[in-house]
Amino acid sequence: MKRMFQIVAVVLALGFSLSGCGNDPLQTTGAGGKKGAMDMQGAADRSEDMLDAVLKAIEPEVQWAHGPTTTGSCDVTRRRTVMTIVSAGRREEFLDRVEKFWRESDYRIKGINNDKEFPAVYAQTKAGFGISLSFRGEGQAFFEADSPCVKESKVADPTSEPNGPSYEGVYPLPRPDVRSDYWSAGAP
Repeated sequence: MKRMFQIVAVVLALGFSLSGCGNDPLQTTGAGGKKGAMDMQGAADRSEDMLDAVLKAIEPEVQWAHGPTTTGSCDVTRRRTVMTIVSAGRREEFLDRVEKFWRESDYRIKGINNDKEFPAVYAQTKAGFGISLSFRGEGQAFFEADSPCVKESKVADPTSEPNGPSYEGVYPLPRPDVRSDYWSAGAP
Protein backbone atom coordinates (compact mmCIF):
# COMPACT_ATOMS: atom_id res chain seq x y z
CA MET A 1 0.00 0.00 0.00
CA LYS A 2 2.84 2.38 0.85
CA ARG A 3 4.41 1.74 -2.60
CA MET A 4 1.09 2.50 -4.33
CA PHE A 5 0.85 5.81 -2.44
CA GLN A 6 4.39 6.76 -3.59
CA ILE A 7 3.51 6.00 -7.21
CA VAL A 8 0.30 8.05 -7.02
CA ALA A 9 2.18 10.95 -5.42
CA VAL A 10 4.83 10.90 -8.17
CA VAL A 11 2.17 10.76 -10.91
CA LEU A 12 0.28 13.68 -9.37
CA ALA A 13 3.44 15.75 -8.96
CA LEU A 14 4.44 15.06 -12.55
CA GLY A 15 0.95 15.88 -13.77
CA PHE A 16 0.98 19.25 -12.01
CA SER A 17 4.44 20.11 -13.34
CA LEU A 18 3.40 19.30 -16.91
CA SER A 19 -0.08 20.81 -16.73
CA GLY A 20 1.15 24.33 -17.43
CA CYS A 21 -0.31 25.85 -14.29
CA GLY A 22 0.77 29.47 -14.13
CA ASN A 23 2.60 31.25 -16.93
CA ASP A 24 3.31 29.08 -19.94
CA PRO A 25 6.68 30.13 -21.41
CA LEU A 26 5.64 28.75 -24.81
CA GLN A 27 2.72 31.13 -25.17
CA THR A 28 3.15 33.79 -27.82
CA THR A 29 1.13 36.86 -28.59
CA GLY A 30 -0.16 37.01 -32.15
CA ALA A 31 -1.96 39.64 -34.21
CA GLY A 32 -4.52 41.57 -32.22
CA GLY A 33 -2.86 40.60 -28.92
CA LYS A 34 -4.38 37.11 -28.87
CA LYS A 35 -2.42 34.46 -27.06
CA GLY A 36 -1.68 31.20 -28.78
CA ALA A 37 0.68 28.31 -28.38
CA MET A 38 4.07 28.57 -30.06
CA ASP A 39 4.19 26.67 -33.33
CA MET A 40 7.06 24.68 -34.83
CA GLN A 41 8.32 27.66 -36.87
CA GLY A 42 8.39 29.81 -33.75
CA ALA A 43 10.26 27.04 -31.94
CA ALA A 44 12.72 26.76 -34.83
CA ASP A 45 13.30 30.52 -34.69
CA ARG A 46 13.85 30.38 -30.91
CA SER A 47 16.33 27.51 -31.43
CA GLU A 48 18.18 29.58 -34.05
CA ASP A 49 18.42 32.50 -31.62
CA MET A 50 19.86 30.21 -28.94
CA LEU A 51 22.46 28.81 -31.37
CA ASP A 52 23.36 32.28 -32.68
CA ALA A 53 23.87 33.55 -29.12
CA VAL A 54 26.18 30.76 -27.98
CA LEU A 55 28.28 30.89 -31.14
CA LYS A 56 28.65 34.68 -30.84
CA ALA A 57 29.82 34.21 -27.25
CA ILE A 58 32.77 32.01 -28.23
CA GLU A 59 36.03 33.97 -28.45
CA PRO A 60 38.01 33.68 -30.59
CA GLU A 61 35.28 33.06 -33.15
CA VAL A 62 34.84 29.63 -34.72
CA GLN A 63 33.53 28.98 -38.21
CA TRP A 64 30.27 27.04 -38.43
CA ALA A 65 27.75 25.73 -40.94
CA HIS A 66 24.13 24.70 -40.64
CA GLY A 67 23.48 21.06 -39.95
CA PRO A 68 20.22 19.40 -40.93
CA THR A 69 16.93 20.53 -39.39
CA THR A 70 14.66 17.72 -38.31
CA THR A 71 11.04 17.78 -37.22
CA GLY A 72 8.98 15.31 -35.26
CA SER A 73 5.25 15.29 -34.81
CA CYS A 74 5.45 18.34 -32.53
CA ASP A 75 9.13 19.27 -32.11
CA VAL A 76 12.03 20.77 -34.07
CA THR A 77 15.78 20.29 -33.88
CA ARG A 78 18.20 22.81 -35.38
CA ARG A 79 21.88 21.98 -35.72
CA ARG A 80 25.18 23.80 -36.23
CA THR A 81 28.43 22.09 -37.15
CA VAL A 82 31.71 23.72 -36.14
CA MET A 83 34.12 23.77 -39.09
CA THR A 84 37.03 25.12 -37.02
CA ILE A 85 39.47 22.49 -35.79
CA VAL A 86 39.31 22.40 -31.98
CA SER A 87 42.40 20.53 -30.82
CA ALA A 88 42.16 17.85 -28.15
CA GLY A 89 44.04 20.18 -25.81
CA ARG A 90 41.45 22.96 -26.23
CA ARG A 91 38.22 20.93 -26.09
CA GLU A 92 37.78 21.12 -22.33
CA GLU A 93 38.19 24.91 -22.42
CA PHE A 94 35.73 25.14 -25.35
CA LEU A 95 33.16 23.13 -23.39
CA ASP A 96 33.79 25.17 -20.22
CA ARG A 97 33.23 28.47 -22.03
CA VAL A 98 29.97 27.23 -23.55
CA GLU A 99 28.79 25.82 -20.22
CA LYS A 100 29.62 29.13 -18.49
CA PHE A 101 27.65 31.08 -21.13
CA TRP A 102 24.64 28.80 -20.69
CA ARG A 103 24.75 29.13 -16.90
CA GLU A 104 24.97 32.93 -17.23
CA SER A 105 21.98 32.76 -19.61
CA ASP A 106 20.03 31.01 -16.83
CA TYR A 107 19.99 27.62 -18.54
CA ARG A 108 20.01 24.55 -16.32
CA ILE A 109 22.94 22.21 -16.98
CA LYS A 110 21.39 18.76 -17.29
CA GLY A 111 24.50 16.72 -17.88
CA ILE A 112 28.20 16.73 -18.64
CA ASN A 113 30.08 13.94 -20.36
CA ASN A 114 33.76 14.16 -19.40
CA ASP A 115 34.87 11.50 -21.87
CA LYS A 116 38.33 12.43 -23.21
CA GLU A 117 37.47 11.59 -26.82
CA PHE A 118 33.76 12.51 -27.02
CA PRO A 119 33.00 15.13 -24.32
CA ALA A 120 29.64 16.91 -24.23
CA VAL A 121 27.50 19.31 -22.21
CA TYR A 122 23.69 19.37 -22.16
CA ALA A 123 21.49 22.25 -20.97
CA GLN A 124 17.83 23.24 -20.86
CA THR A 125 16.00 26.56 -20.80
CA LYS A 126 13.13 27.35 -18.46
CA ALA A 127 10.80 27.07 -21.48
CA GLY A 128 11.91 23.46 -22.02
CA PHE A 129 14.25 23.92 -24.98
CA GLY A 130 17.26 21.62 -24.87
CA ILE A 131 20.66 22.63 -26.20
CA SER A 132 23.86 20.67 -26.37
CA LEU A 133 27.46 20.77 -27.48
CA SER A 134 29.14 17.49 -28.26
CA PHE A 135 32.42 16.43 -29.80
CA ARG A 136 32.22 13.48 -32.15
CA GLY A 137 34.32 11.79 -34.83
CA GLU A 138 37.71 13.38 -35.49
CA GLY A 139 37.00 15.97 -32.78
CA GLN A 140 34.29 17.83 -34.67
CA ALA A 141 32.02 19.97 -32.48
CA PHE A 142 28.25 19.92 -32.96
CA PHE A 143 25.57 22.15 -31.44
CA GLU A 144 21.93 21.02 -31.31
CA ALA A 145 18.87 22.89 -30.08
CA ASP A 146 15.70 20.87 -29.49
CA SER A 147 12.26 22.33 -28.92
CA PRO A 148 9.67 20.97 -26.54
CA CYS A 149 6.38 19.80 -28.05
CA VAL A 150 4.67 22.76 -29.74
CA LYS A 151 1.79 23.37 -32.14
CA GLU A 152 2.35 21.68 -35.52
CA SER A 153 3.29 23.91 -38.46
CA LYS A 154 5.60 24.02 -41.44
CA VAL A 155 9.23 24.87 -40.74
CA ALA A 156 11.30 27.01 -43.11
CA ASP A 157 15.03 26.67 -43.61
CA PRO A 158 17.24 28.64 -41.21
CA THR A 159 17.69 32.29 -42.15
CA SER A 160 20.94 33.05 -40.30
CA GLU A 161 23.99 33.08 -42.54
CA PRO A 162 26.93 30.83 -41.63
CA ASN A 163 30.20 32.67 -41.09
CA GLY A 164 31.91 30.52 -43.73
CA PRO A 165 30.87 28.28 -46.62
CA SER A 166 27.21 27.24 -46.44
CA TYR A 167 27.76 23.74 -47.84
CA GLU A 168 24.23 23.95 -49.24
CA GLY A 169 23.09 20.54 -50.42
CA VAL A 170 26.14 18.79 -48.90
CA TYR A 171 25.45 16.04 -46.39
CA PRO A 172 27.23 14.91 -44.40
CA LEU A 173 29.30 18.03 -43.92
CA PRO A 174 33.07 17.67 -44.24
CA ARG A 175 35.26 17.26 -41.18
CA PRO A 176 36.61 20.48 -39.63
CA ASP A 177 39.16 22.08 -41.94
CA VAL A 178 39.48 25.67 -40.70
CA ARG A 179 42.56 26.41 -38.61
CA SER A 180 42.47 28.85 -35.69
CA ASP A 181 45.65 30.14 -34.05
CA TYR A 182 43.95 29.59 -30.71
CA TRP A 183 41.43 26.75 -30.97
CA SER A 184 43.57 24.57 -33.26
CA ALA A 185 46.79 24.99 -31.26
CA GLY A 186 48.55 21.65 -30.94
CA ALA A 187 46.41 19.96 -33.60
CA PRO A 188 48.34 18.03 -36.26
